[in-house]
Amino acid sequence: METGDRLISVIVPVYNAGKYIEETIHMVEKQTYKEWELILVDDCSADNSRKLIKDRIAARKDGKIRLIEKETNEGAAMARNTGMDAARGRYIAFLDADDVWMADKLQKELAFMEEKQAAFVCTAYEFGDEKARGTGKIVHVPETLTYKKALSRTVIFTTTVLLDTSKTGRELIHMPQVKSEDTALWWKLLRSGFTAYGLDEVLAIYRRPAKSLSSNKLEAIRRIWYLYRKQEGLSVLQSIRYFIFWAFRAAIRRI
Repeated sequence: METGDRLISVIVPVYNAGKYIEETIHMVEKQTYKEWELILVDDCSADNSRKLIKDRIAARKDGKIRLIEKETNEGAAMARNTGMDAARGRYIAFLDADDVWMADKLQKELAFMEEKQAAFVCTAYEFGDEKARGTGKIVHVPETLTYKKALSRTVIFTTTVLLDTSKTGRELIHMPQVKSEDTALWWKLLRSGFTAYGLDEVLAIYRRPAKSLSSNKLEAIRRIWYLYRKQEGLSVLQSIRYFIFWAFRAAIRRI
C-alpha cells in the first residue's frame, strides 16, 4: 500500500467493461512511472468486470489496485467522485476503461506539471477505432487554456487530465451531477482561477467505434447548450456566441 507526496491515484469508472478491463489494468501496470494506485469503481456491472478485477487484485497482493463496489448505479460522475474520495494520492488521473494510455503517459505528464508548476494539465490525444488503433486524427491542445477560451472549444479529454490536489483541494474537483460532467468540471476549475496547461503530445487514444450517429451529435448540442445556460449561467447572446465557435471547432476536429 502506497501513500506519499508523489503518488498518482488513477480513477477508473467501470460499467460492463469486461471486454476491456484486463487491458486497462495491464496498461496502468506497464506505466514507466511506478508511484501509482489504481482505483476501479464498479457501478453495478452486470458482466464479469468485478470478477476480472478481483482476480487481478488477488494475483498482485500489494494493495496497489483497489476495487470499490457500488450498490447503486449512479453514473460515471458519481463513480469518479467515489474514487476521488477514496484516493490516497496527491495527484488524480482519470482513465476510462475503454481508452488507452501510452506507457510513459504518467511520467511525462507529471514532469510537465512540475515544470509548469501547474494544478491542472492535459495532453493531446488521437482518435482510435474500435480496437484502439490510431486513425491519424489528432486533437492538439493549446499551451494554456483559460475559462473564456475553454467555453468555445472542448479539447480537454478526460483520459488525458492530471490534477494536483495540493493546489486545487479535493472538494473543488468533484464532478457536477450533470450530463457532460467532465466538461463542467474543467470549466468549474478554470472559472475558479486555475489555468489548464497543455502538453501537446499524444499520450492517449480515444477509442471510438466507426459509427457516428446524428442523434449523438444532437445530444452533444443539447448538452453544451445546457452547460452554457444552466451550469454557467450565461445569457442567450453569450451562449449563442460561444456555441458558434464551439460548433465550428467541433466540426473541424471530427473531419
